[in-house]
Amino acid sequence: MLPSLYISHGSPMLAIDPGPTGAIFDALGASLRAQKPRAVLVVSAHWIYSTLAVGTRERQEAWHDFGGFPRELYALRYDAPGSPELAARVKELVETAHVPGACFVGFDEERPLDHGAWMPMRHFFPDADVPVVQLALNPYLSPATQIDIGRALAPLRDEGVLVLASGSFTHNLQEVFGGGRRAQHGPATEPYVDAFRNWMLDALDEALATGDTSRIADYRAQAPHARRAHPTDEHLLPFYVALGAALGPRDAGAGQTPADVARVADEVTYGVLAMDTFVFNGLGAGAQPPVRAAA
Repeated sequence: MLPSLYISHGSPMLAIDPGPTGAIFDALGASLRAQKPRAVLVVSAHWIYSTLAVGTRERQEAWHDFGGFPRELYALRYDAPGSPELAARVKELVETAHVPGACFVGFDEERPLDHGAWMPMRHFFPDADVPVVQLALNPYLSPATQIDIGRALAPLRDEGVLVLASGSFTHNLQEVFGGGRRAQHGPATEPYVDAFRNWMLDALDEALATGDTSRIADYRAQAPHARRAHPTDEHLLPFYVALGAALGPRDAGAGQTPADVARVADEVTYGVLAMDTFVFNGLGAGAQPPVRAAA
């Protein structure tokens, strides 16, 4: 069974100034390539839609969906194949699950890969030889509903498909760019960032141990500094899809190794943009080890 991943993809500058997180992504990519996935499904914070849709392109391309960055960034490409077959399977799984608010998945034949998809894929599969399909994120659905969408997608992991959710563990761009541009690597971490993510790690341990996701899904009301860490929460919502894909269907525990998680990256770029990245293995609740420290 392949893992599910939550990747903090960071600023577009990560593609040309990868720093410590880039090196960790390269090492993670070597591990993923050794597992030989037949395809990758990406849920990115940068394809948000008022419903769900899945891309059906035969051939992907990198969309430079940002502005004001160095010219060399716009020359980067990622021309991986698509997979209409996988897109149809994603539609089937999600619609069959009858998740409230996610009962219909449309097809999109035109949309290219946004930077939340192609940037990590350049580290993980640099030869662009693994098919990539992207599923839109509906930001109007709650974290609990995103978990249910992830649960619906969990069978893909046993079908040779890597489930990759891409966002940012904290995402306050006003603090990144406001009041003068901060350096990407090296500034001291703002204390609220650690307070927020430490709470999230505790809640994640609880969810994986017990299967009760109510606390972590209620992060907006319970986590310290939640609204400062995420003025809007589209960059955290993919995390819940990855968590759901790790927990799997509600009867997933029987005969399975309970899901555990490794936090493989924990750099904070610009002092406020947390790059925490999680690899979920196993399926279902009952894990005993706590979230492990970054490598």
